[in-house]
Amino acid sequence: MLCRGKTGGETAMHGLVNRSIQRFVSDTYGTAQWHTVTRLAGLDFTEFEAMLEYQQTHTPALLDAIATTLNRSRASVMEDIGTYLVTHPDFEAVRRLLRFGGVDFVDFLHSLDDMRDRARLAVPELGLPALELHAHPDQTYSLQCYSDIKGYGHVMMGVMRVMADDYGALALFDHTGQHNGAEVVSITLVAVDFAEGRSFELGRVTG
Repeated sequence: MLCRGKTGGETAMHGLVNRSIQRFVSDTYGTAQWHTVTRLAGLDFTEFEAMLEYQQTHTPALLDAIATTLNRSRASVMEDIGTYLVTHPDFEAVRRLLRFGGVDFVDFLHSLDDMRDRARLAVPELGLPALELHAHPDQTYSLQCYSDIKGYGHVMMGVMRVMADDYGALALFDHTGQHNGAEVVSITLVAVDFAEGRSFELGRVTG
């Protein structure tokens, strides 16, 4: 997920973000495509270290380069990144962190306001963008996403689509643009118990 930090008074991007983007491209499209992306983005290296910080300009350059390389819109690429982060087996910890948000999809939605703080429990220096959920009549919601990286709302759409399936809920999502400095995602909850959700246990069974 896209975030930012501060180093020496300059805006920086946590390496975990760019490393996740690297993994998305390499796992989905292959290492050769990733090398093409880094060249197009103007980088003179191909490997990001998860725990280092990088210039914030690297991230939008990478996202634009991915969209150009794949001949797709940046919005669709970012939604796919959100999907990848909660479906790939190597990122199971992300899905588990999100599932701690509640017993059903409505609880999960309301927990998004606190996701930033929960992420810091795992990686203290990781500063995720702020999220604000607003509930409206007729089981509709709007999620305001505050990020310096354009398109973060699409990342959250990918995340929420997967989590709705995970909980067995049927929901519709629509990116409705900018409002008061935030990207807004409209959420229509059609059914909380539309299908059987994916099993989840708070603790892992060992031995």
